[in-house]
Amino acid sequence: MNNSIIQLLASEKLNGDNYSAWKSNLNTILVVDNLRFVLTEECCQAPASNANRTIREAYDRWIKANEKARVYILANMSDVLAKKHESLATTKEIIDSLREMFGQPSWSLRHEAIKHIYTKWMKEGTSVREHILDMMMYFNIAKVNGRPIDEANQVSFILQFIPKSFIPFETNASLNKIEFNFTTLLNEL
Repeated sequence: MNNSIIQLLASEKLNGDNYSAWKSNLNTILVVDNLRFVLTEECCQAPASNANRTIREAYDRWIKANEKARVYILANMSDVLAKKHESLATTKEIIDSLREMFGQPSWSLRHEAIKHIYTKWMKEGTSVREHILDMMMYFNIAKVNGRPIDEANQVSFILQFIPKSFIPFETNASLNKIEFNFTTLLNEL
C-alpha cells in the first residue's frame, strides 16, 4: 500500500456524518489500486478443479481484489460500523449497506456539490493549492453522481472564484490566450 493511499485512508474515517467525502476518498482509492471493478462485476462461481487457467486466474483476481477493497473499507470506518459490516462477504454488500444507512439520493449529492462549486470563493491569503484540491473534491462528487464537469469548465470555475489579487494573472492569461489544464493552472497559480 503506497503512502498516498495510507494518507487518504487516515484522513477521514466514516462516522456517518461524513459519508459523501468518505465515499469520494474511497472511490479514489479503489480507482488508484484498480479495485473498483469489484463494485460493478459479479464474482464468477468458484472454478472446478479441472477449469482452465484463465477461469481460475479471473476468479482469483476478483477474490483478491474484493478482499483488499473490503479491508480498505473496514479499516476506514468507525469501529462500530466496521463491526456491523465485517460479516458481509463482498465489497458491494458493504457499500450497498452504507448507502442505505447514510447515502443521500444522487440528485441531492449532485445538487450540493454544484452549489458548493458555484459559491466557493477563495479567501485572500489562503492556500491556492488547498482551494483547488477542495474544488476538485466537489468536481469529483458531481461526476460520481452523474453530472461531470469538463476540465475547461472546472478551470473556469476556479479562475472565477479566486481573489482580486489574482487579477493580473487572469488578465495576462486572457491577453495571451493561455489555456490551462488542472496541472498547469495549479503550477502557475
